Amino acid sequence: MYDLIVRGGLVHDGRGSDARATDIAVAGDRVVVVGDLPADEPSAAVLDAAGLVVCPGFINPLSHSYLSVLEDGTSLGELVQGVTTQIFGEGESLGPVPAAGRADLEREAATYGVEVTWNRLSQYLSTVERSGCTQNVASLIGAETMRVLGVGYDDRPADAAELDTMREVVAEEMADGALGIGSSLIYAPGSYADTEELVALCEVAGRYGGTYASHVRDEGSGLLSAIDELLEIVRRSGVQGEMWHLKAAGQPQWPLMEHALAKLQDARDQGVPIGADVYPYTRSGTGLSSTIPGRWHEGGADALYDRLADPDVRREIRADLVALGRYGDTPNAGDVLLLRLRHPDNTQWQGHTLAEIAADRGQDPVDTALDVIAGERTSVFTAFRSMSEDNLRRQLAVPWVGVCSDAASIAPVGRSLDSPTHPRAYGSFARVLGRYTRELGVLTLPEAIRRMTSLPASTFGLTDRGVLEPGYAADLVVLDPDRVADRATFAEPHQLSVGVRDVVVNGVVALRDGEPTEARPGRALRRGRGAV
Repeated sequence: MYDLIVRGGLVHDGRGSDARATDIAVAGDRVVVVGDLPADEPSAAVLDAAGLVVCPGFINPLSHSYLSVLEDGTSLGELVQGVTTQIFGEGESLGPVPAAGRADLEREAATYGVEVTWNRLSQYLSTVERSGCTQNVASLIGAETMRVLGVGYDDRPADAAELDTMREVVAEEMADGALGIGSSLIYAPGSYADTEELVALCEVAGRYGGTYASHVRDEGSGLLSAIDELLEIVRRSGVQGEMWHLKAAGQPQWPLMEHALAKLQDARDQGVPIGADVYPYTRSGTGLSSTIPGRWHEGGADALYDRLADPDVRREIRADLVALGRYGDTPNAGDVLLLRLRHPDNTQWQGHTLAEIAADRGQDPVDTALDVIAGERTSVFTAFRSMSEDNLRRQLAVPWVGVCSDAASIAPVGRSLDSPTHPRAYGSFARVLGRYTRELGVLTLPEAIRRMTSLPASTFGLTDRGVLEPGYAADLVVLDPDRVADRATFAEPHQLSVGVRDVVVNGVVALRDGEPTEARPGRALRRGRGAV
């Protein structure tokens, strides 16, 4: 007797092949049959998928659910989109926990009701599995986390001894199943790492078959040189490369996308293993303080806030922002949407643009931004209107560009409702399937599914995921291709996507008829070997 049979669906294998109407049988956590089964074949459970699409579970190559998944293991926002695996590690990872960064992590974790009981990345992932989650989790090692471990928050090159320490820890974490190295080079202190430091870390990851994924150093006017750096790191270290959330940010930079895609394609044609992903929106999302030049962040976030409290230093910071055109042209204050504010004096401004807030306060937008950052003394999550819809469609048409959320998976309940969020947290994968596949025809359905399954599985070394064939992990989705769609908007962001009926994770039904079950079958995954 099989544990589960999915009957009569239009099966997409995840490789981009045409669908075929057939059955799938699952035993334990593995797919064992893809083919027609007798009507009376015994099974402990059956899902009737007639008229619906059955495909591998989607893999999110850039998730920020590190702590939210411990607060609420249902992870509903992405579960209802068919996401069965989340990958962490953009710059920061939840392990190894540096002594210099532990207090900051513990403070952030406390806002989720989470106690930091682990020291290493593998221990964190095991903690997630033990606590119970609907989805699989895996992680790269954060390059910023390694820099804090080795160097601290100083803006200087790592010395030889510090680099040796970092490389030793990378080797240990890779041996324990980390996927590779993840960097985020626009944020301090990660931005303080030079190319040589990143190559040194990636060389170690490369010996384990690892991936280097990067939020590159500049997504604006310096985009092409930032891609050159990414390609140099990949070439020299022998890793698989991934450019996270590929974009040309700011209207003057939109013409660079054609050249960026050509540069990446040329590298691929030369045998460089490089890919990319996008989230399907034209607003980015990050902290408001990211617009302040990196030198003012030296020493950590508290050091920045203390500098803003010093009138003389604040004047210098303000002068830098004015010289860079911040909140005038790059970006315009009307394109800066503040989403999450925690101080009671500021929460009234959630969901308003910086221009609106400045006008109400009778201030220049630069002064308003600095007041808000200084008053909050924590990250102010902000959406910036910065990308081109035409570029987004052009990017999605490229066969080596996948799909990510660049967000935490949340649910429209509890404290999530205290502030707006970026709709990518609720809609990235459904939006690709609905708007960009069914409605606009940028992708065919088999190709859209491939971009969210076998492509990221291959990029990140999850060798038993992303394909519906015998022997592969039984992560699968049953969805209605005529109905699947995102519902979240910036005006009403806390809206679940629709159209996914069932989700199976490691052979266990986690979503049935659009509702989560009590099961928590998610596991900690390691590169190339499945579950830890």
